[in-house]
Amino acid sequence: MDNPFIADQTFKGQDFTKIRLQKGEYENCIFEGCDFSNGYVDNQNFMECEFIECNFSNANIMQTIFKEVTFSHCKMIGLKFEDCNDFLLSFSFSNCVLNFASFYQLKLKNTSFTDCKLIEVDFTETDLTEAIFNACNLEKAIFANAILEKADFMSSFNFSMDPERNRLKKAKFSKENIVGLLAKYDIIIE
Repeated sequence: MDNPFIADQTFKGQDFTKIRLQKGEYENCIFEGCDFSNGYVDNQNFMECEFIECNFSNANIMQTIFKEVTFSHCKMIGLKFEDCNDFLLSFSFSNCVLNFASFYQLKLKNTSFTDCKLIEVDFTETDLTEAIFNACNLEKAIFANAILEKADFMSSFNFSMDPERNRLKKAKFSKENIVGLLAKYDIIIE
């Protein structure tokens, strides 16, 4: 049975925690103020959709496709993005809380994170080439064997990453946040 194709629809203030979102292919849809927390958003297909002020915390997103999707002011605590279908995976985040989320081994080239809380997020072995971290809190975020070439960390803060365990060629940092690259040396910078 083919999943229905749903285009140009707006879903506002809906609670998908008890009654799950109909399985389908959603294109150019807007989800505003919807609650998916602890629910099932698995095996869905979202193309060019926008999620505004939605709660995805601890939702199941297994095999879900996110293609050219924007998340704005969303709560996305504990999401395991590596469970998504990574074919054509592309999204951006603005003013989102992504604490304890995981992007393990994903290819996220050119992904934009703006004013996001990324506390204890796992970026292990993630390809973040040319990603932009604009004014993000990266406290205790894990960068291990990540590709961060040409990534922009100029305005982000609270991060700590080992330059010997990550590829940082041409990555951008400010003088103020460079201490995050030196934390492993336990030196005092004044």
